Amino acid sequence: MYAINQRCIYISFHFFVLWCHAQGENHPSPNFNQYVREQGAVTDQLSRRQVRVYQLYSRTSGKHVQIQGKKVTATAEDGNTFARLFVETDTFGSRVRIRGAESGRYLCMNRKGKLVGKPNGRSRDCIFTEIVLENNYTAFQNAKYEGWYVAFTRKGRPIKASKTRQNQREVHFIKRLHKGPLPFPNMDRPRHFEFISFPPTRRAKRNRKSRTSP
Repeated sequence: MYAINQRCIYISFHFFVLWCHAQGENHPSPNFNQYVREQGAVTDQLSRRQVRVYQLYSRTSGKHVQIQGKKVTATAEDGNTFARLFVETDTFGSRVRIRGAESGRYLCMNRKGKLVGKPNGRSRDCIFTEIVLENNYTAFQNAKYEGWYVAFTRKGRPIKASKTRQNQREVHFIKRLHKGPLPFPNMDRPRHFEFISFPPTRRAKRNRKSRTSP
């Protein structure tokens, strides 16, 4: 009887495996890469924005990206106030908005592939995808104009984005911490605890009312 039960269990398990295999053939496994791409392209309207502060070191110019009004160059020295950038997350993926801390303008790209600074960074031409390359450099591809990257010459001048490729040195950057003063809300350094002395106070005397006989 025990042997018969074992055989029944074996046959049932065998048919279960065949059924699972057939279900897998009818329903192929989902494409997670496509799912990640689709979800990463949707702007997150609910979560709180994550803001990072750093500099972008250009591989070609040997300087840092700076946003001065409408002008965008890669000629800033390490620690320059215009080189400090606020990088705001836009999606669950790696899409960000880059804003100059000093100028308050966003790094954007117009339809001609020119880098410009705009006061409002809500449009898609002001959104970039951070791409970490095999050589550990980072490239920034525009969200609206796919295949167009942020790039600078050896003199720090912006390159027309339509002429850029991901494997070019001109589109490679290193994210570095800023050496200048700490931005808000870290402006106030922690202070030592101090005792505050107050002058002694006198206890007020209570006025006793004289009791009157009824």
